[in-house]
Amino acid sequence: MTDAIRAIRGRAVRLGRAWPWVVDLGLTLLVQLAVTMPFVLPREAGLPAVSWGSYAMTTLGVLPLAWRRHRPVTVLMVILLVGGVYKVTLDGPGQPLPYAGLIAFYTVALLCPARVRAAVGALSVAAVFASVGLAAGSARELSFTMFCAGAAYALGRLQFTRQAYTAAVEDRAAQLERANRIEAEQAVARERARIAREMHDILSHAVSIMIVQAEAGPVAVRRAPERAEAAFEAISETGREAMVQLRAMLGLLREDGPAPREPQPGVAALPRLLDRVRQGGPEVSYEETGEVRALAPAVDTAVYRIVQEALTNVVKHAAARRVAVRLHHAAEELTITVTDDGRGPAGGGSGGHGLIGVRERAAAHGGTVEAGPGPGGKGYLVRVELVTSQVEVGI
Repeated sequence: MTDAIRAIRGRAVRLGRAWPWVVDLGLTLLVQLAVTMPFVLPREAGLPAVSWGSYAMTTLGVLPLAWRRHRPVTVLMVILLVGGVYKVTLDGPGQPLPYAGLIAFYTVALLCPARVRAAVGALSVAAVFASVGLAAGSARELSFTMFCAGAAYALGRLQFTRQAYTAAVEDRAAQLERANRIEAEQAVARERARIAREMHDILSHAVSIMIVQAEAGPVAVRRAPERAEAAFEAISETGREAMVQLRAMLGLLREDGPAPREPQPGVAALPRLLDRVRQGGPEVSYEETGEVRALAPAVDTAVYRIVQEALTNVVKHAAARRVAVRLHHAAEELTITVTDDGRGPAGGGSGGHGLIGVRERAAAHGGTVEAGPGPGGKGYLVRVELVTSQVEVGI
């Protein structure tokens, strides 16, 4: 039963906000019904019969309520004036309560600023005293009338406070909703950028290795058939691994089911990566120094992708014969160094060896990137430092 009452109340509140004139019209009709009752109920013996004139005057004191939101002070003044004329000139039936006047006073308390409320309050008190005095009313009647007026004013101010609080809560909720929507959009943009970066690294590396192996294949077929078989096997293995990683990336974009939970490659997968580069490509040496420790999954994958991107740039641009990959573990950071003996930045075409992805991954983990000519001005060197003190996990 409580849920039904709340539902009805909620619909009424929404109706009042959407069409306030409907509420005002309904309230006017309800007050008109209340003031009509003394005219239709039997009167005590000895009292004069009711007249259409007195009923019309009573109705005239109710109709202004339909405009109470637009002209609250004017409506109250008209209602008080009509009530005073009715009391002085007509001998019609009285009302248990001045319904229209109380509602008009409530509306003034709800909608008008403080100065207007003070002026209207003083004028209303004077009108009440004059009305009761002219009617030779008692102190009891005066006290009751003043109490009802004060209650109407208090209810109006309470409603004002409630509406202000509700508006503040709704505004806060709207701000939070906008903030959540912006945060969600930013998260989606970051995730799209991450997926795009991952797909670029996967495809760029795989295609580069496959091109190198494919170009070396015909030469190997003529000079060393056994190496040709290894080259074709490297192409096949590189393609298969690229497909596995691409399926994992594309699974994140699917909406009809959960993405696959296959782990991303990390430092442990570097030997296989280096083996693929060696087959038909430059000689690659690998060294891992310092206190080797397990890394958080995000950092682990970042290390793999950084080395992969650096080697891809070497294969595509440097025409190097030897490449050295070195990982050095320190207490709070990990340093990745990739050095080649190739043509250096001038031979890369872009001068930067496509380091945008490397810089983005390093920045995501509080790291820095240094790139430039190798030792003695020969070849090219890429050094990346990643902060691991806050993201390392225990072994």
